Amino acid sequence: MSDDKKDSKPKKAKAGASAASTGPKGPPPSKTEEKRAEKKAKGGKGADASTGPTKSTQSESTRAKALTLPAGEKYVPRAKKRYHDVVRKQLIDKFAYKNPMQVPKLDKIVINMGVGETTADTKKIQSAVRDLTLIAGQKPIITKARTAISNFKVRENMPLGCKVTLRKDRMYDFIDRLVTIALPRVRDFRGVSPKSFDGRGNYSMGLKEHIVFPEIDYDKIETVWGMDITICTTARTDEEAQELLSAFQMPFTK
Repeated sequence: MSDDKKDSKPKKAKAGASAASTGPKGPPPSKTEEKRAEKKAKGGKGADASTGPTKSTQSESTRAKALTLPAGEKYVPRAKKRYHDVVRKQLIDKFAYKNPMQVPKLDKIVINMGVGETTADTKKIQSAVRDLTLIAGQKPIITKARTAISNFKVRENMPLGCKVTLRKDRMYDFIDRLVTIALPRVRDFRGVSPKSFDGRGNYSMGLKEHIVFPEIDYDKIETVWGMDITICTTARTDEEAQELLSAFQMPFTK
């Protein structure tokens, strides 16, 4: 009898130990932990992987290579390169210029944004300045009222809008984004009017919504504003200016 009691005691202890081992130790494993355990068991890619999220370094490296220029090479806007390689030859062949300095070119682009809501809330001008800075890549200046007009609740030196003048590389970058990205996103767009030249080679156009530019996040803006865009060229006639802008793929209506 004594031997049987001795034998039964360790059996109970073992049973208790097994019950303790099978008992709940904590919360059940999540689905991601179960998948990692399965990959480790199969010896797949996740066997030696770290617990953190994996990052695709290949895409980042390719992006860095695409953004960096080779040593000694200077950045040239796509529209500027097109002007020197394609546009100048087209204009010389059509108008038969004898002097290469006669070939018309872009002089500057002026963007003006009127903010009439500032008569009620002067803080809205800061939002307009921020949006125009994103579009142009250059900080604009704030335009103020010269005289007071009581009928419109306008006081002297009250901010009423903002404008920016683009030249050189920023000018070419803007006209490239305007023609290839912004204008196709205009609602019910059928082309721009060829009758908006001033007789001296300058072209003016308007946009009702500034959100057509991809730099503007629609969820972060307060109000949708319009803008006036004036493209100044060195052309002497409207025909030469229209041919110049058409060579930059400006979509004129026929």
